[in-house]
Amino acid sequence: MYVIAHSERHNDLRLFKLDCISDVTQKFISLRIPNDFNAVPIRPAANRIVHACNGLTSLVNLMASEQPSHRAAFRNAHHPRQMNSTKPKEILHSKRGNMEYLEHCRILVKDGRVLFLKADQKRDDNAYWNIPIANTKVVLLGTGTSITQAAVRMLTEASVMVGFCGTGGTPLLAGTEIEWLSPQSEYRPTEYVQGWLQFWFDDHKRLTIAKFLQAKRLEYLKHVWSRDSRLLDFGIDIEELPVTRSIASFEKAVNRADDVGEVLAAEGRLTKDLYKHAANATGHEGFVRDPEHTDLANRFLSHGNYLSYGEAATCLWVLGIPHGFAVMHGKTRRGALVFDVADLVKDAVILPRAFIASSEGLLEREFREECITAFTTYGTLDRMFDVVKEAVTLGASLP
Repeated sequence: MYVIAHSERHNDLRLFKLDCISDVTQKFISLRIPNDFNAVPIRPAANRIVHACNGLTSLVNLMASEQPSHRAAFRNAHHPRQMNSTKPKEILHSKRGNMEYLEHCRILVKDGRVLFLKADQKRDDNAYWNIPIANTKVVLLGTGTSITQAAVRMLTEASVMVGFCGTGGTPLLAGTEIEWLSPQSEYRPTEYVQGWLQFWFDDHKRLTIAKFLQAKRLEYLKHVWSRDSRLLDFGIDIEELPVTRSIASFEKAVNRADDVGEVLAAEGRLTKDLYKHAANATGHEGFVRDPEHTDLANRFLSHGNYLSYGEAATCLWVLGIPHGFAVMHGKTRRGALVFDVADLVKDAVILPRAFIASSEGLLEREFREECITAFTTYGTLDRMFDVVKEAVTLGASLP
């Protein structure tokens, strides 16, 4: 018979082997246990496993006794520092490297891991593939997917944003709106949403924050386009005369804007000019942006944009700011703060790569991998966090 025993005086937890116990009172009569130790028996079924345990860390997992009194005694006796949590170690969202898009598979939990089960036509059977949830920020579930409740629970424990989408990652489903399955926790931070609301209800302050976000968007665009060799090889250069003229016009329009609608209109004109420049540089003359079109450039733009929406949704969830408190797009789309934050990086990273990938005839998987690599290279999620936090600080300081 084995027991686990705890000493209040020594604050210690030890494993003892007993020679015998009373079959009626179950009082320990072995002299191996000192008087100041409170002992809890391990059920006989576990005795065979105890021999294979290496120390008390492994023993903790064996103490799932069916007797409530034993479970309660173990909880009271066990020192907190020796407790093994089942929740995965947290990696900062801005440092996570994976964004997963899955289709035609089933997501489930097997052996304590989140896996997706996919038919392997070559082997004529099923194959399991691991999802590294601790290092994943977003999971997009495409056509033909299903997910178990246990998998959703583990994904939320790892703070992974989950979205259901159509083929190729677009559109996100739930009508035509941006909707995410957000991990739920009562311990989300509140200071950022409180700071956001300090300016959000004031039209003038909200206009100031809108202009601030556009300035940061332009700053990031210049930073990426001026040093990305892949873009420069195709002639997509921030120093090109049409681009500099568009940027100068945009800056003037934003500075003299009297309401958010004027800022939104100026943003639309700039984006249209950037589309034209990137399209002409990559052989897509006459390109028209339409999410409903099925040409490669439009498909890649939509696909890449939704990847950036996933990062934006992750940023806002981590900071605890609801998606409905937009500063620009809120008049037209519910949950539009996701759009506002994603716009900080979309033009810089996604827009040019969509046209380049289209001209090279890349597959959607190859384009998606290139976007995710660029997100990591240029720290897009870090950028989102920094700018949103700066916006909160600025908004709180406005008179």
